[in-house]
Amino acid sequence: MRQHPLRIALALALAGALALPAQAQQKKAPVKQPDAPAASSSTAAAVASKADDSVDLDDIRNFTRVYHIIQQAYVEKLDNKTIMKAAISGMLQNLDPHSEYLDKEGLDELDEDTTGKYGGLGIEVLQVDGSLRIISPIDDTPASRAGIKPGDTILKVDGMVVDQQNIDDAFKKLRGDPGSKVVLTILHEKSDKPIDMPLVRERINVTSVKVRQLDPGYVYIRLSQFQEDTSTDLDKKLGDYIKKNGAPRGAVLDLRSNPGGLLTTAVGVADTFLDSGTIVTTKGRLPDANLHFDAHPGDLLQGAPIVILADNGTASAAEIVAGALKDNHRALIMGRRTFGKGVVQTVLPLDQDSAVKITTARYYTPNGTSIQAEGIKPDIALADLAVNKSDTAPSLIGSEADLPNHLANEKADAGDKAASDDDGKLALEDYALSQALNVLKGLSLNRR
Repeated sequence: MRQHPLRIALALALAGALALPAQAQQKKAPVKQPDAPAASSSTAAAVASKADDSVDLDDIRNFTRVYHIIQQAYVEKLDNKTIMKAAISGMLQNLDPHSEYLDKEGLDELDEDTTGKYGGLGIEVLQVDGSLRIISPIDDTPASRAGIKPGDTILKVDGMVVDQQNIDDAFKKLRGDPGSKVVLTILHEKSDKPIDMPLVRERINVTSVKVRQLDPGYVYIRLSQFQEDTSTDLDKKLGDYIKKNGAPRGAVLDLRSNPGGLLTTAVGVADTFLDSGTIVTTKGRLPDANLHFDAHPGDLLQGAPIVILADNGTASAAEIVAGALKDNHRALIMGRRTFGKGVVQTVLPLDQDSAVKITTARYYTPNGTSIQAEGIKPDIALADLAVNKSDTAPSLIGSEADLPNHLANEKADAGDKAASDDDGKLALEDYALSQALNVLKGLSLNRR
């Protein structure tokens, strides 16, 4: 029986890929990142050379038969390049939710993610069982202003039902030119009624670091993502704050709805608050996937207590920071269990315009704990609550000062009364943050 030429070509190609020269095993692999760093193509050769079993010839025949069937019988004519791209994408997607094929457009989007500049809605999504699940919306973006929350699911994009067959197209529709419109059908977590959300894409310029005074002596640090410049930006902004206001008595580090980012950035951020100790380790099959990162002397807060706010949108690189500070007894975590993405992806170029992003390692907190699919349990659990003003009218007499003809305090300060009036304001705006500040003040008292 005459063999089909395509089957022979593919069989030879696969045989060649699995019989690389021994010297390929000696090439160096790149440093790994949780959310898509760049890497050398030599790692791909090293991966192939590590194969410890051969591909069954029947499997090769089945693959080429399916390929031929698609060529001949699929309802629409597809060129070979399209079929091969689909085959590669399907192979990677079935490994785990984070491995994927990147064409030129995908590589451009990856670069935009690490710089925080792109046209879109400002949401981090994950492909889960043929659906798009929200990891987190990014601060001050159309998604966050519309009320999209971590754990929500995108059911439709502009009326197109999201499923396994068109999930890549649905994902691409989330980005676009600033000013263009899109309608998302969202199913909120713990809800059974989808809602339509008309949104307008914007130019997303994510400022990943915000530092401000929360209360006299207490600083609020908000990290929304881990981009290329997040660590240096944090050092600068926190350093400027300290020069202006003096050393803080404590800090709230807000990592809620932070989808993560670059491993090296997470290491730098954790190092800002540590004088010594392990930050994170990574372990994989390749020797160069086994990495160990330690802190350097120079805690910018000089040991002042830290309370980390976390929730189920705190993921990946954000979990590295939370785990490092928790295991080194440097911070208290408050809120909800984190997302649980404890794996590292590496980008391996195939050619100038394409690459694969593949999971190459797991990462571990300083105590040797893997948070993969488990997340980090908070030290103080706090539900997602909001405080509302009471409908009951306030009492006419709430203190001695409300009594008629009361004696005034000879050292009374008008500022004290103003501060008292603001006691509940923070709780109304952000209940979790108000509770974190209360805990932080207690920790600060113990440090005196």
